[in-house]
Order: sequence, then structure tokens, then C-alpha cells
Amino acid sequence: MAEEPPRQAVVLLSGGLDSMVTAALAREAGFAVNALTIDYNQRHRIELDAARRVAAEIGVARHVILPLDLRQFGGSALTDEIAVPKDGVGPDIPVTYVPARNLVFLSLTLAWAEALGARDVFIGVNALDYSGYPDCRPEFIAGFADLARLATKAGAEGDAFTVHAPLQFMGKADIARECARLGLDPALSWSCYDPQPGCLACGQCDSCRLRQEGFEKAGIADETRYSAPR
Repeated sequence: MAEEPPRQAVVLLSGGLDSMVTAALAREAGFAVNALTIDYNQRHRIELDAARRVAAEIGVARHVILPLDLRQFGGSALTDEIAVPKDGVGPDIPVTYVPARNLVFLSLTLAWAEALGARDVFIGVNALDYSGYPDCRPEFIAGFADLARLATKAGAEGDAFTVHAPLQFMGKADIARECARLGLDPALSWSCYDPQPGCLACGQCDSCRLRQEGFEKAGIADETRYSAPR
């Protein structure tokens, strides 16, 4: 008997460490990975190149890079002329928060999944070692799963979607360990919000700090080059 084709999944692939590990976990689970990268005219557009590298390494079925110019809205240090903070992760939601970004991006992921006939979507959010963004919390993921059921033809007909957030309760050290277990080169990914000349990560933004701390705690080497390590 011929083998059944693998189930299709759509993975939101930013090019960052978390999304790279998430895509590899989807592949490990037996899914055919369709990767969606949003080119939102972000300050750190270098992550788009990282997404291409990761997609090639993972061996995705298809990789779509979708343009969506959020600089037209602004309101974030990633999409506006606002300085990226470099003084460490604080208790408040930082100016690197992009208004409703994960809500918008997951909606697009869901739209492609329904068009594709897939019922599984993956996103690499985590709510432990992170910058406090509201659209990374478990409540958001659970709420979006309900929204997916209500807002789609498939959901209305009882063919529900599953929103996978496999890193939801992992710290950055745990994610670094998963990266190593999966045989991934962390340097393929890009985390920095404020790239420096020579394709160097700044080493001081929240994302750089969390990444460095995670790999240090895990005792795993990361060949990412920093202009000014924390």
C-alpha cells in the first residue's frame, strides 16, 4: 500500500531562533511544513534572509514571503523612527511591541492554512523569557484558537484548526537545548532588533540579551556575532 502523504501545516517563520525551532518541531512531528514569512518593512529586515536560510535548512514544502508594510502605521521601534531600547528587559511592555502583530500574522497564517486545506498552524511564541508582549501569552493563543473556529468556513463546518505553540512554556535556555537536539545551527537564525554594520547583532536590545542569556544558561555555543555583547 502506498504511504499516505504527510499532513500539511503552516508555520509562521520570522527567521528568529524561536520560529526556526518551531518549524523544525513541526517537521519532526511529521508535518509537511509550509512557511509564511511576513515582510512588514521591519527595521531588522536582515531576518528575512535568515528566514530563507532556515526554510532551506528545514526543507519546507513551500516558503511564502508576504509583503505587508506596517511602517505605514508605525507605533513601534521596529516600524517607526523610535530608538530601540538597550537598557535591559524591564517590567513594562517595551516600544519594540508592534501593535497587534501576532494577531495580524496569525490571521494570515490561518487564511493560508484554510486555502491550503491544512488544519494545523504553528507559531513560535513563548511566555517565560520574553519581553512581555501581550500577543505572546497563553491567553492569546487560546483566544485565537476560538477565533479560528468562529471566523472560518472550515471552523463553521466543524473542521477545527489547531494552533500549535510548542515553545509556549519554555525559557530561552530550553529553546537553545531544543535547537541543539534538533541538530540546527543557531547562527542560521537572527534575533537582533537593531542590526549593526557588517551584519552584526547589537548585543544590547531585549532580543539579543535574552538570546545570549539562554545559550549561556544552556552551555551551548552560538556563533552569532555581536558588536557589543551584553
